[in-house]
Amino acid sequence: MSETLACTAEIRRWEGETAVYHMVTIGGDMAEAITMHERLHRLEFGGRRGFGSVKVLAAIGDTRWKISVFPSKTGEWLLLVGKKVLKAEDLAAGDTAKIALELL
Repeated sequence: MSETLACTAEIRRWEGETAVYHMVTIGGDMAEAITMHERLHRLEFGGRRGFGSVKVLAAIGDTRWKISVFPSKTGEWLLLVGKKVLKAEDLAAGDTAKIALELL
């Protein structure tokens, strides 16, 4: 059983020690739904995935890709957006994107 969620979020740039990442922060009702999905998955399979992540099929515009979202300490979830997706959808840091996530 999978669930599809949608939101609009700003693409942010974050510089790590060795690389630059682009991501969106998912909060509110959508974050609560992802958290509940993760809890149910943990109960069903008896453990957590690495870092408490949740597998998703993400979509921005016509671009779809499989990835995981990661929990933050604030209860929000982080979705990394790769360079290929940014280029395909003509997006950059500071742009707003419509995001759909199918929870796997």
